[in-house]
Amino acid sequence: MNRLRLTLLASAALLVAGPALAQTADPALLNEHTRVLASDEFEGRGVATPGEQKTVDYVVEQFRALGLEPGGPDGQWVQSAKLSRTQQAGPATIVARTPAGEMELRRGPDVLVASDQPLERITVTDAPVVFVGYGVDAPERNWDDFKGMDLKGKILLVIVNDPDFGAPEGHPVAGRFDGNAMTFYGRWTYKFQEAAAQGAAGVLVIHDTPGAGYGWSVLEGSSTAPDFDIVRQDWAAERVPAQGWIQGEAAERLIRSAGLDYAALREQARTEEFRPVVLPGVTMSIDFGQTHDNIESRNILARIPGSERPDETVLYGAHWDAYGRATPVGDDDIYNGAVDNATGVAAMIELARMFKEGAPPERSVVFGIWTAEEAGLLGAEYYAANPVWPLETTVANLNMDSLLPGTEVSPQIVVMGAGKSQTDAWVGRRATEQGRVLIPDPAPQAGGFYRSDHFPLARRGVPALFAAAGFTGHNEASRDYVQNRYHKPSDEWTPEWVMDAAAVDVNLLYLVGSDLANSEEWPEWNAGSEFEAARKASASARE
Repeated sequence: MNRLRLTLLASAALLVAGPALAQTADPALLNEHTRVLASDEFEGRGVATPGEQKTVDYVVEQFRALGLEPGGPDGQWVQSAKLSRTQQAGPATIVARTPAGEMELRRGPDVLVASDQPLERITVTDAPVVFVGYGVDAPERNWDDFKGMDLKGKILLVIVNDPDFGAPEGHPVAGRFDGNAMTFYGRWTYKFQEAAAQGAAGVLVIHDTPGAGYGWSVLEGSSTAPDFDIVRQDWAAERVPAQGWIQGEAAERLIRSAGLDYAALREQARTEEFRPVVLPGVTMSIDFGQTHDNIESRNILARIPGSERPDETVLYGAHWDAYGRATPVGDDDIYNGAVDNATGVAAMIELARMFKEGAPPERSVVFGIWTAEEAGLLGAEYYAANPVWPLETTVANLNMDSLLPGTEVSPQIVVMGAGKSQTDAWVGRRATEQGRVLIPDPAPQAGGFYRSDHFPLARRGVPALFAAAGFTGHNEASRDYVQNRYHKPSDEWTPEWVMDAAAVDVNLLYLVGSDLANSEEWPEWNAGSEFEAARKASASARE
């Protein structure tokens, strides 16, 4: 046994000081499950690909071998999630006509555009272009970027993130949208939805790396993968024909061609008085083909029934999908998704083992492995809209997304959405026993709380805990991952991987779930949280 290994074991032993665990996570098992799920054989675990079938078969077999019960509808291991799938077919033409002349925008380097609408051809011709600031309509914050302007049939340019992101201290907008912590209004998903509500023909989110939280290459790399959405009754009312992103420099050129100053417009957009600005003399035409079909993907659900209160549920969740095969980087087109999120699925299997080997929990524990997270949290969204186990009596949802390999146990636990709910206190107690401290998201501008599978359930009131244990955003491993591997083929398992530090994190989240499963308490959203009202509406179900 080498010195590094001995040092690790010593530090891990210190971190688990306190009440001894009857069950502990096994780093070797975590590593092996991750290796299998992230292997090229699984082809990047793409939705509705052979990789999905392999993933479902593998995970179900692990749960079955551990002795869990099926947790899906009608005693099944899976819940079918009905999805719409679109994918690029052929080239795209994006042309802006401006007072300074015609400007061709290349799909890839300049613009990324797609459509969720179930059509084989998307054509928008000479649509006026309107800058709508941050594209936010938030009555509770006394903010409206649209001011009643008729935006039907227009293409909207909208800034990523919230109006107060990066605002200097003392600026009138500073802190209006929680400072640098991105709210749901800052997410591209919200901006797409709001553009549809305004009747727009298209929407392009203006990219910048600080505001988005990731570089253009992250978006470009996954842009050729299929797009998924839940099947909708009224597509025209809920999705615009063309939606996507525009490079910041390309947006600035477009705005300058209309005789306007982008920097000045951005500053105007940080005021309550802002009104949409039509780019004088600018129209845009977009034309591209795509394929479309409706598919059924699958959520995987397993359950350990409670011994005393089986109708009350502690829900662990993680997503199984990555991007499958997409834009090659070099000669590699398999987006293996090792960290994101083979590690989370491996942790779920290991948590199931730990619970099964322990005393039966008083409340039921359900393990939900969601599909299509990378396409917009769609598997969790489908479950939230069609819950197998009532959301009113779901105690909390503990989300598992992206554990880093390695030996260095972080002294910090990052809580996404810190301060939103009482679940912070539950994880805080156990973290203290490990000699660790809770810290808020160190990159709040990325909106991490709104970008993972707990969010659709949180919107319906279920208290959420997304403790990104071991991923501080400060150490060398996490910086390397975000800069070089996130959503790229290089997010892959290698023989040098070990999951010793991740095992300590899994122990922590096992204890938190066990505490909740053996309690009669119901953690709540804190006063003022955007999810408080939804939970209160179902309070009678928990009396």
